[in-house]
Amino acid sequence: MRVLMINQFPLIGGGSGFYTKNIAKSLRDSGHSVCIIIPENTTKIEHIDGVRIEPVFFKYKENITSQLPFNFGCFTTHPRSNTTFNDYTEIQLQMYIKAFEEAIENVIKDFKPDVIHSGHIWLLSNIASKYNIPTIITSHGTDIIGYNAWERFHNYAEEAVDRCKKIIAISDSNNEQILAKFPGANSKVTQLRMGYDQSIFERGLYNREEILKELGIENKYKNVVLFSGRLVEVKGVDILLKAAKIYENKDTLTLIVGDGILRNKLEELSQELELKNVKFLGSKDQVTLNKLYNIANVSILSSRYEGFGLVVIESLACGTPLVVTDVKSMVDFITDDLGVMVEKENPEELAKGIINVLNNQDKYDREHISKYIRDNYSQKLLINDVIELYKSCL
Repeated sequence: MRVLMINQFPLIGGGSGFYTKNIAKSLRDSGHSVCIIIPENTTKIEHIDGVRIEPVFFKYKENITSQLPFNFGCFTTHPRSNTTFNDYTEIQLQMYIKAFEEAIENVIKDFKPDVIHSGHIWLLSNIASKYNIPTIITSHGTDIIGYNAWERFHNYAEEAVDRCKKIIAISDSNNEQILAKFPGANSKVTQLRMGYDQSIFERGLYNREEILKELGIENKYKNVVLFSGRLVEVKGVDILLKAAKIYENKDTLTLIVGDGILRNKLEELSQELELKNVKFLGSKDQVTLNKLYNIANVSILSSRYEGFGLVVIESLACGTPLVVTDVKSMVDFITDDLGVMVEKENPEELAKGIINVLNNQDKYDREHISKYIRDNYSQKLLINDVIELYKSCL
């Protein structure tokens, strides 16, 4: 089968990009041909062996031939773009659409895809669904946020829903949101679990002191609290920092991995709170992130909203227990043997949850946690469900 995958964002910097990347690698390993179309604003593109990648370039830090004279749009922000879709003028929006129409049409001519799998109920899915090729759309939740916020994009999303064959929901709450906004899509929506890359995220033995030294951290710590994600409002890192004011001590290190529009403000907040053992590490590659999950005592999801949270299963794949907020996508997922759930927007409760996990490490069987995720969320296993969905659309 020949599969054209399209995503609203690059393959690095957000969950939907990694979702696209993981599925593409598993399709390739299953003997299928894959081409990916994505927006990009750097020539340092993430490559995947055996997968064709066709970028549409946007203006950022480099001057790239044929790039659009503005950055790619986002629902909130991306580590390499603070431009929202609603920031676009009508002229910019039409330039955006034209550039992707040309890219998609060129790939259709020579790649001849059997199906198109597009990320988000949004602009690119609207374009992809026009070419009489079975189109499957995965909603990641942020598209629903965009739909709620910006009426000018309603027609694009509604037309994409009308023309596509199937819509993948990544969680129960995501499923509910899709049907609430697009009730006519009931027969099209199917819920499939998100998978992680088992070749990268796995339980392993790493020397904590050595890993921290590689990051420029010389002190020894008994406990490591880890956050990984975009530094944007929806991720609730400000709540985590306020919680750190409560749980922090000389033996506990908090690592913030990721980047985004709020990084400077969050670093300022950390200073205002006089936090001594909080380190902002910026964005890290997945190999480094795997090591950090393995040396952490607990991983944090402090989100105000979350479509699902790929970082959750990546962390659990390394055997690391969690403290998560009670966003809908986590309510039915987190069990007592995986971690603790706390009230969102509540630094005191988040601190209590973190202290609970740190003081009860023996309660969490890291080998069991890792095996459970490997047996249920490895993309290598879940890809068969995706392939069957593709076939049902042909």
